[in-house]
Amino acid sequence: MKIETKLPKVGTSIFTVMSQLAASHDAVNLGQGFPDFDGPQALRDALATAMNSGRNQYAPSTGWPALRQQIARKSEALYNCRVDAESEVTVTSGATEALFAAIAAVVRLGDEVIVLDPCYDSYEPAIELNGGVAVHVPLDARDFSVDWQRVRDAITARTRMIIVNSPHNPSGAVFAGSDLDTLAEITRATDIVVLSDEVYEHIVFDGKLHQSVLRHAELAARSFVVSSFGKTYHCTGWKVGYCVAPRELSSEFRKVHQYLTFCTFTPAQVALAEVLDKMPDHYLQLPAFYQARREYFRDLLAGTRFRLLPVAGAYFQLVDYSAISDKDDFSFCEWLVANAGVAAIPISAFYESPPPEMRLIRFCFAKSDQILSAAAQRLRTL
Repeated sequence: MKIETKLPKVGTSIFTVMSQLAASHDAVNLGQGFPDFDGPQALRDALATAMNSGRNQYAPSTGWPALRQQIARKSEALYNCRVDAESEVTVTSGATEALFAAIAAVVRLGDEVIVLDPCYDSYEPAIELNGGVAVHVPLDARDFSVDWQRVRDAITARTRMIIVNSPHNPSGAVFAGSDLDTLAEITRATDIVVLSDEVYEHIVFDGKLHQSVLRHAELAARSFVVSSFGKTYHCTGWKVGYCVAPRELSSEFRKVHQYLTFCTFTPAQVALAEVLDKMPDHYLQLPAFYQARREYFRDLLAGTRFRLLPVAGAYFQLVDYSAISDKDDFSFCEWLVANAGVAAIPISAFYESPPPEMRLIRFCFAKSDQILSAAAQRLRTL
């Protein structure tokens, strides 16, 4: 039987590749972006209670009602955005499902979707599977800011969606309020939908505010806003995310969602609703928590030959390794695992066409002191 692939450019995810290499070399894995510590004990206790109380059957497809209410309350408290929990909030099986459902809901054959490189690797496959065309616009290679004129120039009559991501993976760059104003101006009087990937919304440093699309009423009215409880509560394996969107967009989103997963793990939704109600301070403390991780790791790397780029948000540290090697970034990551016993992610994996002179890799610092210290000790030998 001959099978013609629908995703000819897609192979094994770079995160899987590097994690497998890390395991084979007994390396410290700073590649894949997940914490090596657990979320609040109260959340885990609430999960056990939910399971032991019989909350083990299907939840409503759109999400556990109490959880949707808590998401709506959080959106208003943090972003001054009133959201209808019944019609504008949908709980999903992770943020990746939400991203796919949003794209599938509105992108048709031949539609163009603008993505800003470097970008998360699930965007383009979702676009292509739904018949769309990804139009790659590079971010400024110096600081990963958006060149909005290049975005304007990329818009055509076929542009259906623009995907933005702040705090940004992999760079950690964050939007300013002016970025939202410009995005609103660009999309005004068009049918372009915005998909805002905000999974690191609570990990913004140095006293800055997260500039959620929900803060901007004009943008909120044309946007899918996606976030992740896994990132916020250190439980990525639970795969619980959500999407906030106006009623008309949510209606189309839910048509796709019900045939992707129908609903999400019920006990986790019950537990998250309880903790959001009783422990709102958890996500408010995340900036300080992860900023301490950032500073600890940067201090450890200060004695190495890596040049550290600024980190304004998320939990990744980009480093320039050009003082160590002139290898391309994938080859350097392979070499680094084999020779230093540390796994990282090559930044070229996030690009359609990476700058040829770029020598950047990504480390994840959402790790314990012991893991970060062990990695740094190995990196200082280079």
